[in-house]
Amino acid sequence: MKTGILAWMHEGNVTIPSLLFSEYRNLKLTEYDLAIVLNILAFTQKGNNFPTPEELSSRMTISINECTDLLRRLIQRGYIEIIDECSPEGIRSETYSLDPLWEKLVDQFLLNQKNEKEQGRKSEESDLYTVFEKEFGRPLSPFECETLAMWVDDDKHAPQIIKAALREAVMSGKLNFRYIDRILFEWKKNGIKTIEQARSQSQKFRQRQQARQGFPDRQSQPAAAVPFYNWLDQ
Repeated sequence: MKTGILAWMHEGNVTIPSLLFSEYRNLKLTEYDLAIVLNILAFTQKGNNFPTPEELSSRMTISINECTDLLRRLIQRGYIEIIDECSPEGIRSETYSLDPLWEKLVDQFLLNQKNEKEQGRKSEESDLYTVFEKEFGRPLSPFECETLAMWVDDDKHAPQIIKAALREAVMSGKLNFRYIDRILFEWKKNGIKTIEQARSQSQKFRQRQQARQGFPDRQSQPAAAVPFYNWLDQ
């Protein structure tokens, strides 16, 4: 019994991309297709690069003819490729290549990443519309919606930066899209990409404004007397 267990352990392991299990359905593969692929991998890792339908079906619950049909369909659909090889001695042979399947798997993974990014972008965009309508206290006009979409499409204007510009406009008492657009333009021109940079930039402008208007010490002035930076003066 011990000898049998050791022999079983010496059979080795089959390395399988975990992505194959999570995405084979999205690739329109059935469980039988997956079983054939796994068995081809197992045979290949043992040195048999071209297992016959008989060898494959012996490990499955389908007949040799069914296995042959499945193999043919996988080849026709571009998941498996048969490659002709020639040894240094001039002996020709055939081998199964799963590279087409791996390429499709990578394409599916990249598509998933793209879809997730797009869904995230749409979610952020929807949240922006909600925030703007809440601050404006009304639904946005078609022109305002188009302007907001333009800001979102601009790679330099991250959603958090657009929200920061909205807050800046609210604090300055100038709640209109022209004013917000000017803030975003100035931030983009000055390379502002984070909330911290935006706050720092606004603080510097306000300090200059206070100095010009005779309020060098902001803390000593009442809150209502503190002027805000007028971005439209740029």
